[in-house]
Amino acid sequence: MKKLTYAVMMLLTLGVMAACSESDDDEKTATTPASIEGTWLSTGTNVAPLLNAIFVSLGGVDSITAVFNADKSYTVKQVNKNKLVINYAGTYVITKSSTGNVHKILLNQTAPSAATSLGIYEIFDVAVDSMKYEVVLDNGTNVPPTPATGFGSTNGGAFGTTNVQKYVRVK
Repeated sequence: MKKLTYAVMMLLTLGVMAACSESDDDEKTATTPASIEGTWLSTGTNVAPLLNAIFVSLGGVDSITAVFNADKSYTVKQVNKNKLVINYAGTYVITKSSTGNVHKILLNQTAPSAATSLGIYEIFDVAVDSMKYEVVLDNGTNVPPTPATGFGSTNGGAFGTTNVQKYVRVK
């Protein structure tokens, strides 16, 4: 179970809070830049390939539903292809970036175990909102992506885009 928690936290799911130091003059903390609030679904080819590799013993990941609430709490329901469900919960913080529409996110996971993840997201305002999302477990060795380095830059680009998740807003 620790491997599953570590893997999911490393990739995604869904730790979304962004750290903003006092020296971040070009960034402002925002409550809802390109509002992430709502319900998001990732399924099929939108699931990050790295997640499918991590959960290969369970047949891979069938779907991930992430709910970001206005009170800065989140829940994530991961359904694996063998129908095993893993539920995650915690709080998030967003730091609006001056680098286009890519923003930092910091996730403080409280369930099923405590963990912190850092990363970035971008919302595309189209007929059906979509979101690119890349986070990594803050374990002291992982290097999270930043708005400046862009998607696919986790650990200096070691994973390429295999750690990039795509979501569609469903609510």
